[in-house]
Amino acid sequence: MQLSGIIAYPITPFSHDGEKIQFDVLGQTLENLIDQDCDAIAPLGSTGESAYLSLDEWKQVAEYTVKTVNQRVPVMIGIGELTTSQAILKARFAESVGADAIMVIPVSYWKLSDTEIFDYYQAIATATSLPIMVYNNPATSGIDMSPELLVRMFRTIPNVSMVKESSGDIQRMHRLYELSSGELPFYNGSNPLALEALCAGASGWCTAAPNLLGRRPKTLFRLVSSGELAAAQDFFYRQLPLLRLMVTAGIPKVVKAGLVIQGMNAGMPRKPLQGTTTEEQLVLRNLLAEFNR
Repeated sequence: MQLSGIIAYPITPFSHDGEKIQFDVLGQTLENLIDQDCDAIAPLGSTGESAYLSLDEWKQVAEYTVKTVNQRVPVMIGIGELTTSQAILKARFAESVGADAIMVIPVSYWKLSDTEIFDYYQAIATATSLPIMVYNNPATSGIDMSPELLVRMFRTIPNVSMVKESSGDIQRMHRLYELSSGELPFYNGSNPLALEALCAGASGWCTAAPNLLGRRPKTLFRLVSSGELAAAQDFFYRQLPLLRLMVTAGIPKVVKAGLVIQGMNAGMPRKPLQGTTTEEQLVLRNLLAEFNR
């Protein structure tokens, strides 16, 4: 499976008390992302607050997303688990409901060795035929996978076919390219690094930005792909303040607050997460107003 372009991340909208998922609003966000010309949909990542969902809720969101998208674009379902057995359970469920791929991040309490990480992915790959995107995000998972380990898994585990690199270090992407002789598709997961990553040969950009920025992320991808680098640079810097705010304030918080400003009942993050501060909301309103002028 070869993906390129914008892999978009939807929120998981909750009711006002945070107890129930608002599937009607989730449906609206999915339709919006498809309308924004995104190339794939990736529910149940950090943006979707996957870590704060029960297993039943996770399954409901996964199945609902696959059915709603209905093969219009590929669906890549996020899995982040402490235990191998739970990750396998979710991988098999994703395959059973018709997902096109899974994005897997190992979550750690105890520091995992490279052998333990390798065996984690090997076991998941054995349990499913779905393509696997390995997700490296040390800030959220507690695990930092080296380019050497990522390329070794790509070379030796058949299902491992993509890497999402979110460390924020462009040198990691250069190293992935060098070690794999350009054969390993890697994707940018650090929003403020989008321009550099695409110029470095990233196959795409994994981002929640289209929820608020519409088609602008896809336009940036197209400009870089067509070699219009001066225009791409200008276009990127217009988006950068909002991209940076999403990272510093917290992606689920900012995306949900932005959707509310735009008239969608996106709700609040699930506790213990809280919403954006008054100051952050003011900055967000001003940024969104700039885009709408």
